[in-house]
Amino acid sequence: MLRIYYKKDQRLAKENELEMLRGIPLQDLVWVDLQNPTVEEKITIETYFDIKYSSEEKSSEIESSSRFNEVEDELIINTNFISFKPNGFEYSTASIVLEKGILFTYRDDDLKTFMESVKKIRSNASIFTNGYQVLLTILETAIDQDADVIESLAKEIAELNQKLTLSRNRSDEEILLKISSFQNSNMLLRENIIDKQRLISALMKSSLFPEEYMSVLRIMIKDISSLIEHNKFAFERLEYLQDTFMGLVNIEQNRIIKIFTVATVAFMPPTLIASIYGMNFKFMPELQWEYGYIIAVLLMILSSAFTLIYFKKKSWL
Repeated sequence: MLRIYYKKDQRLAKENELEMLRGIPLQDLVWVDLQNPTVEEKITIETYFDIKYSSEEKSSEIESSSRFNEVEDELIINTNFISFKPNGFEYSTASIVLEKGILFTYRDDDLKTFMESVKKIRSNASIFTNGYQVLLTILETAIDQDADVIESLAKEIAELNQKLTLSRNRSDEEILLKISSFQNSNMLLRENIIDKQRLISALMKSSLFPEEYMSVLRIMIKDISSLIEHNKFAFERLEYLQDTFMGLVNIEQNRIIKIFTVATVAFMPPTLIASIYGMNFKFMPELQWEYGYIIAVLLMILSSAFTLIYFKKKSWL
């Protein structure tokens, strides 16, 4: 899918047809967005504007030279954006080229960040006159979405903590899997936030990025630092939650072991009595007792009762 945004009559117009591209003056172009494009669309854009989008392998590399690079009058950027899925989220890489004030983006997924950015641009289209402003809007939207995801994750962690401490009929396996899932989501968020921090720091150092937009980048850096602190707090809270969970599991296991231990000890005296009178020796004086069986049973009951009373008195039960 191809989207071409350009200046027309003091507003930002949009075209989706590749054939319309040659009729738009270069000085009026603002943003060329490729989403899961055809081979023809990708090759045409690269050839017409003499640019080169990063390959999938290169865009996924973590080296700083692969994430941000300056080539003559081009800024070549590869950065991650959150991609929401039915069972959670992951991050998807977008390849970005900024040349002579025109923004070129290439991505495979239908990213919510770009959708929200387009809404912001349409709501105040007259102020968007170049690709630098569009890129800043995309980055601001991405940071806002990261913040929303962190807040949502914090709420879910709080709900899990309440369920852990208040619910007696809990599923320990389910809770442990949820904690693990939250930790994985938190790690993905941290990687995504750090990637934005590296990108914005590189833009601030770049000689190709206009000085007039540096104040916006500085605000973004402060916002990212705040997100990193919240992300760190979420990690600490999950560690505390995991420790609490393991402590409760240990207490429950100790209680079960304690019950088995008490039961074992309580039945030891009756077992001893039954063992003695179950021996098959020929000469045992008690064998001839008329009430020997009743006495033996009473002894077993009384010995168990005495043991349980003693444990109760010692507060072991």
